[in-house]
Amino acid sequence: MQKDWVEVCIQAPVDAGELLGMLDDPAVQGAWEEAGAIHLYWPEDQWNGDRLASVQSVVKRMNSAGMADIPVSVNRVPFQDWNQQWARSVKPLRIGKRIVVRPSWEPVNLQPDQIEIILDPKQAFGTGHHATTRMLLEWLEEIIRGGESVLDIGTGSGLLAMAALRLGAVQAAGIDHDPVAIECAQDYARQNRFGEELSLQCGGFDAIPKGQSFDLVLANLDRQTLLQLAERLTDSPHPKWLVSGLLLDQRAEIVAAFAAAGLYPGRQREQDGWLAIEFMRAQSCGGV
Repeated sequence: MQKDWVEVCIQAPVDAGELLGMLDDPAVQGAWEEAGAIHLYWPEDQWNGDRLASVQSVVKRMNSAGMADIPVSVNRVPFQDWNQQWARSVKPLRIGKRIVVRPSWEPVNLQPDQIEIILDPKQAFGTGHHATTRMLLEWLEEIIRGGESVLDIGTGSGLLAMAALRLGAVQAAGIDHDPVAIECAQDYARQNRFGEELSLQCGGFDAIPKGQSFDLVLANLDRQTLLQLAERLTDSPHPKWLVSGLLLDQRAEIVAAFAAAGLYPGRQREQDGWLAIEFMRAQSCGGV
């Protein structure tokens, strides 16, 4: 007998991937972002008051925008209705001029210079809907010229690494501490027919490949994780970083932390109150 589901809707501009990571609840069976809200799903027989309290606690911790009260609604959803609602809600997403992110059941007509990534909703890590992800995708579209190697720290769904390859990079590696995220990313990589050019590995900062210099490093992470990352970058050989996941008022703190590691800010982007910054390693001036 098919089970009914419990839908939890959170009306707040928080990132679904970050929320799921902080919940660390293997019972969550689906999630997506839509119109400024996050929808999470549990099997009805695995939902209880403790899980609601956990959701409310995590949302409160993530409430960097300082909202007085973040609405969290809980509804029972019949199994078939849940599937249909999910399919209706997840539509193709066009980002920048060339990138299309779509579920497999929503075909699109691509222009000759456009690329697509197929992401069927699972645990919604970095699906492209959140501003922090969109900014990096738009940036990749501009700076990938062909032949680059790319490292994606906190890869989530693997979307950024896969987009970099589609845009012309020749090698990409993604790491994430969450095994569920990596399992989803590996499924997406197979679905999109990537092979040895894409490496996806579960692990923390220690999983960053040693002795290899990537042309570009992507880090779409929360403030605290970025600060922890910056502490480990003194000997990093990678020349360019695109960092996202910051609120506007966190810029000075992150810039100072990366400067202490020898990385200095260049261009930046803002979207929906979020910030992405380009960092570059200082080059010594010979003979000076």
